[in-house]
Amino acid sequence: MNIAANVGPAFTLEVADADSIDELRHQAEGCTRCDLYRNATQTVFGEGPNKAEIVIVGEQPGDREDITGRPFVGPAGHLLDHCLEEAGVDRQRCYVTNAVKHFKFTPRGKRRLHAKPNAGEIRRCAWWLGAELNILQPKLIVTLGASALYALLGPKAKLTPERGHILQPRNHPPILVTIHPSFLLRIRDEAEKHRQRQAFVSDLHKVAEFQQR
Repeated sequence: MNIAANVGPAFTLEVADADSIDELRHQAEGCTRCDLYRNATQTVFGEGPNKAEIVIVGEQPGDREDITGRPFVGPAGHLLDHCLEEAGVDRQRCYVTNAVKHFKFTPRGKRRLHAKPNAGEIRRCAWWLGAELNILQPKLIVTLGASALYALLGPKAKLTPERGHILQPRNHPPILVTIHPSFLLRIRDEAEKHRQRQAFVSDLHKVAEFQQR
């Protein structure tokens, strides 16, 4: 399925004006575009080469990311690293970021449990994601999970039917749709976890093909 119409918020809303990722990151440090900044420790911005040809977009920072200020350094990030390596993808050549830049959570005693960002929060944060993409001009965008897909293509693009496909939005980079690695961490059945991990690695093989061009 190729999605040409109804391109989502990151491409249709206004985006931040900056000439470089460093300038954009500095602007985002004081972001108050939605209420998530009130409880988060800090903004967690994207990270990677300034000329990255592959941009990997997740949902939002988790607890570890919120503390360190870096994306994909928690359990899901480590799993992503391993799966990228299995697929032959060099993460050091990728720019990794999230659709939402602040950690949204529900307190549970001393723990902070992940809470899914809502549509309004994703749309407001598209201001930053769209600007990142405008600056980087990647060859391929990889969406990890439904929130990242929504941020780029809006509500008509669905994760399950599009998983593993490379979509071709008109006048924008191709988008590879796949799951978020945190999904794998939640699977209890070992056989199903193995099957889903292999499918995830298979999806990521398509990223390696872009890196080899």
